[in-house]
Amino acid sequence: MNIKESHTKLNTFSFTAWILREKKETELLLRCIPSTVVSLFVVSVICMNLLANKTLIQTYWIALDGGILISWLSFMCMDIITKYFGPKASNKISLLASAINVLTCLIFYIAGIIPSNANDYTALNGVLCGTWFILLGSTIAFLVSALINNFLNWTIGKAFRNNPDGKLAYAARTYISTFIGQFMDNLIFSIIVFVGFAPVFWNGFHWTVLQCTICALTGAAAELIMEIIFSPLGYRILNKWKKYNVGQEYLSYISGGKQK
Repeated sequence: MNIKESHTKLNTFSFTAWILREKKETELLLRCIPSTVVSLFVVSVICMNLLANKTLIQTYWIALDGGILISWLSFMCMDIITKYFGPKASNKISLLASAINVLTCLIFYIAGIIPSNANDYTALNGVLCGTWFILLGSTIAFLVSALINNFLNWTIGKAFRNNPDGKLAYAARTYISTFIGQFMDNLIFSIIVFVGFAPVFWNGFHWTVLQCTICALTGAAAELIMEIIFSPLGYRILNKWKKYNVGQEYLSYISGGKQK
């Protein structure tokens, strides 16, 4: 066996071992993380897509859709998971929520195109059969913003070494990461949909990059207000998890037997 073949087999073995390790860690996470939070997270991601069909406010400088009513819940769930289980766990749950959302949208689309004589057929199509590039834009924007939000939340929390579990630490890491994450979510979505695809598929309708940026800022500010209002609930949930040693098996596994 030559050196090249040895390296190839070693790389294959390492990749297989990594896959098996990640599989075991993910299965352990899904057994340990409270199902209520995961369920709320997944439902909120799905609802954001449905509620996005309803425009609440639209001017030259600001555009808010119905998704703002539930998007705070998605980011609050991510913040809770990141604080307690770590950013890697939150990223995995975010991928799970996105995958379920795409599958749900596919089922909705199939249900919408099935012929029906019901009076609400047209209305149902308008809600369930979303435009493909809107789903593409929202999925990419959410995944990128989730990675940014989780990384910032964890990094900011590391700065509070004296009292990492205090209210100030929780507020700082949650509010800053949420605002930036929501801004990137809105900005990426707007650019993909209204700068990239809309001019082609919507008869020339488009937004400028300036409009996208301003709307992303105003939308992030509005969503941050919702997060601030409900953040005490997230803080209480974290304290309850800590009190009852929730997910101890997973935490011990990823830290080599030491509580993080």
